[in-house]
Amino acid sequence: MKKLMLGNAAVARGAYEAGVTVVSSYPGTPSTEITENIVKYPEIYAEWAPNEKVAAEVAVGASMAGARAMSACKHVGFNVMADPVFTISYIGTNGGLLFCVADDPGMHSSQNEQDSRHYAKAAKLLMLEPSDSSECKEYTKRAFELSEKYDVPAVLRLSTRVSHSQSMVEINERENYELKPYEKNIAKNVMMPANAIKRHIEVEKRMEALKEFAENTELNTVEINEGNIGVITSGISYMYAKEALGNRVSYLKLGMVYPLPEKKILDFAAKFDKVYVIEELDPFFEEHCKAVGAKNIIGKEAFTLLGEYTPAMIKKAVLGEDRPEFDESDEQIPARPPVMCAGCPHRGTFYVLKKLGLVVSGDIGCYTLGAVQPLSSVDSTICMGASVSAALGMAKARGKEFNKKLVSVIGDSTFIHSGITGLIDIVYNKGANTVIILDNSITGMTGHQDNPTTGYTIRKEETKQVNLIALCKAVGVGRIVVADPFDVKNFEKVVKEEVSADEPSVIIAQRPCALLKKVKYTGHCTITDKCKKCKMCMKLGCPAISSDGDGVKIELNQCNGCGLCVNVCPFEAIKKEEK
Repeated sequence: MKKLMLGNAAVARGAYEAGVTVVSSYPGTPSTEITENIVKYPEIYAEWAPNEKVAAEVAVGASMAGARAMSACKHVGFNVMADPVFTISYIGTNGGLLFCVADDPGMHSSQNEQDSRHYAKAAKLLMLEPSDSSECKEYTKRAFELSEKYDVPAVLRLSTRVSHSQSMVEINERENYELKPYEKNIAKNVMMPANAIKRHIEVEKRMEALKEFAENTELNTVEINEGNIGVITSGISYMYAKEALGNRVSYLKLGMVYPLPEKKILDFAAKFDKVYVIEELDPFFEEHCKAVGAKNIIGKEAFTLLGEYTPAMIKKAVLGEDRPEFDESDEQIPARPPVMCAGCPHRGTFYVLKKLGLVVSGDIGCYTLGAVQPLSSVDSTICMGASVSAALGMAKARGKEFNKKLVSVIGDSTFIHSGITGLIDIVYNKGANTVIILDNSITGMTGHQDNPTTGYTIRKEETKQVNLIALCKAVGVGRIVVADPFDVKNFEKVVKEEVSADEPSVIIAQRPCALLKKVKYTGHCTITDKCKKCKMCMKLGCPAISSDGDGVKIELNQCNGCGLCVNVCPFEAIKKEEK
């Protein structure tokens, strides 16, 4: 039976068919749907871990215990995962072990464009890269087989377009995989220096065996067509190249992207006058091709290091044919910048922080949009958890008075992910920073996943809920205030008091995400004849509120009746109607 499936859903199906027992992940676009689809299979234990490092370690433990195990993340999540990943490369596997990493060329939902293929090379791992949903499923199954055969953790590299595109997938039954025996093996599993030295020898032997495998595996395929042009490519770039160039060129499609073959590449390149290496992001294949002595290689001099490729771009670079990708309209298309949703609980927080003129050390989440006009409040965003740690550095660099103009903002899920250690650092090293935890009762940015602060597991089972107040007290914070950011007068008062304190302070800005099913805003807000046209409400950046140049209006089809604008208007010119 065949079924139309999202790439991420196909990876989940592949894990199911491969007999996987344990999956632990942290949500991150474009990888999130892999683990969300795992939940459909009750035979697999699935969880959202507090962060990617923990998720990887859970999967590693399951593999050591003899199960096939998997962990999924986005490319920046792989940075967090790297610590255990580099060491498990030395340890190897018992049950098959797979890390799925989804890169994001074009940065649709990310803060950088890193190329995860470098991790496979640096950590000496096997890496496969599918180009469509069918390969997502099949490569996932193949990865577990190879992981066990070569005693190597495997990586499945995806990209936004492969993860979020759909194609037909052949559905098969689940493999009756039996747990491998667990045996105490200190020399293999305990990475103290004396053991690690010996295991490194085994890693290099394994990589030589994988290089030989790369020469003959069906994962790397050659397609010879007419003409004197060859193309070396993989993943979504292969699909774009096929669409753009068809049978006018020949292809070496690399499904196994590390380790790479040498003889296969040399033999292929020798057949053509020109060989284009088509790969998004870094010249990973190109550098390898040139290093092994392949001739007539054309790479980044014809393409770009930046963003995603398109069929039109490839056709122009290879064939010199320049055609528009789509019909262009003469009408100007209005800009649609990203904006926080109507009713977003973070809007009240940033309105107050902007009004007070504070320096805001920001973090990764929906609330990063606090940097967008008209709120324009966030001063910096680096990586998850950095809002807390970086703010301590700012305060230590500029002194006590600067600290009274400075706050950190971090979401509840992100605080659990990597903000706690930064808060400990503030307390331990005698900082006096104010940290605002934006508690919207969910992991909002990646599509409403539960986390340790919500009291529910990935399968919506009730569980222990992390008490943020007790947690902050336990690390030594003496000043903790819970406040509703929509009560703007009180919230402003709280922020002023806490930033003026000479000790660490935590404000928990508590209001649930407006898109949660349990949030039942009613009615809508309207402008009355009391309006003085001061446009104070426009400073909220609410998508329901607009100005026609003269007055202000509220679009009823956008307004959900959250009432924040009612609390902001200084003339009581906005009222809420329950209709």
